[in-house]
Amino acid sequence: MKYIHLILLVFLPFAGLFAQYSDPDSLDFNYDEQEIEDLNSGKAVVEESAVMEMLDLISANSYLKDVYIEIDTAVLNLYGYDRDEVPVFPDSVYAQRIEALARETTIPLTFNNHVRSFIDLYANRRRQLSSRMLGLSYVYFPLFEEYLAKYNLPLELKYLAVIESALNPVAGSKAGAKGLWQFMQATGKDYGLRVTSLVDERFDPMLETEAACQYLQSLYARYEDWFLVLAAYNSGPGTVNKAIMRAKGVRNYWAIWPYLPKETRGYVPAFIAVNYVMNYAPEHNLYPTNPGLLLHGTDTVMVHDYLQFDQINEVVGVPMEDIEFFNPMYTKKIIPASKDMYYPLRLPMKYALRFVQLEDSIYSYASKAEQKREEVVEQVKEVSDCFTHVVKKGESLGSISRKYGVTVANIKKWNNLRKDVITPNQKLTIYRSGGPIAQASNQKSSGNSSGSTKTHVVKKGETLSSIANKYKCTVANLRSWNGIKGNTIKVGQKLKIKK
Repeated sequence: MKYIHLILLVFLPFAGLFAQYSDPDSLDFNYDEQEIEDLNSGKAVVEESAVMEMLDLISANSYLKDVYIEIDTAVLNLYGYDRDEVPVFPDSVYAQRIEALARETTIPLTFNNHVRSFIDLYANRRRQLSSRMLGLSYVYFPLFEEYLAKYNLPLELKYLAVIESALNPVAGSKAGAKGLWQFMQATGKDYGLRVTSLVDERFDPMLETEAACQYLQSLYARYEDWFLVLAAYNSGPGTVNKAIMRAKGVRNYWAIWPYLPKETRGYVPAFIAVNYVMNYAPEHNLYPTNPGLLLHGTDTVMVHDYLQFDQINEVVGVPMEDIEFFNPMYTKKIIPASKDMYYPLRLPMKYALRFVQLEDSIYSYASKAEQKREEVVEQVKEVSDCFTHVVKKGESLGSISRKYGVTVANIKKWNNLRKDVITPNQKLTIYRSGGPIAQASNQKSSGNSSGSTKTHVVKKGETLSSIANKYKCTVANLRSWNGIKGNTIKVGQKLKIKK
């Protein structure tokens, strides 16, 4: 009798939702009394939802926090609310409004305790973040609606991205999902989103939105039920299929609800709540905050050559945090573009114009970090040029000199040898390039006015290191011949090359 009573306690709150689909005695519930109370109120569903993680992320994003400016609400305040007033309505009003929204879509929006809990989250507990998302909707909803219409999908699915990422363009979950639509890497790959060591296309709003539409379309072809589609989008088709099996094959979201992961149980209620709050924001004294540069303050230029963020920062003057925030798809701050593969670069408008004006200089400029790297490379070359040769039985100075292309005289000088006699296992210092003696000799002769001189005109993408390799000289030679102190050269600059 006690067992039956417990079953009834758990089942009754959901009886109106799925009693017609499931036998209550077959439901595999394992809730204690506190969990039952939380389920009845909807608290557990909200707190265990990934929605909380995304709201925390957008709240902690200092860049978004800094650029957001509140819009004047005088025109938007249709109900004459005081600035800090938080309206609360009875359940009957929520139910009536959601019913009105349901008449405008093919998605069966409903109202219950769990939906009410998420309405409380968005309209009351996290009001400021909801205002921020309302502002971001002006940035992203036109794009979402364009692609949803292209794939003949309900436009209300745009609210799915609000649940997934809170419309944070740089959102990333603990599970590894990325972007506005929170694609996992494997799923993204299935729908054409490339993830390499340098580029993550899950952060490209257009590419990821199209991939999301294709994925949603394929899920609907499988389930023909939008709530099951949403559950599968969140937890994967495999998880939904298992829940359907445990519900004795019933293909209905509320019937499989008890068998879904805790996070997914809140997914559809959160979707309905966001749909409601976005449409009834003025009724709750909620207004969009200005999304700053994200709305109309940026422009996109196409990059057609390999480029690092440092080059853009130092030549154009764009703050590094701006480049990173507007271009999260370049995970290592490198744009691996080429003449065969262009990549987009998003910048604040004034910097986008300057980028176009200075484009050639940007590509040819060696950043401070690159100059430092080249200096290190040169130092490594000098060190690695010297090595030790262990004399083997039968070897002579002549055979060793021929092996490494150096002279016997230099080998003797490098090793302070007075005679040509060497013995097995003796260690000899060898310089592949001819060593410091030969280099000094070359530098001395290169300064001789009788030596021939050639002029090299710097081309796009060239560096002192690449030019030195081309003419079989050192970077130090190029600096000496042309009076260059650092590593900076410009396209069209003429360099002396002495032979």
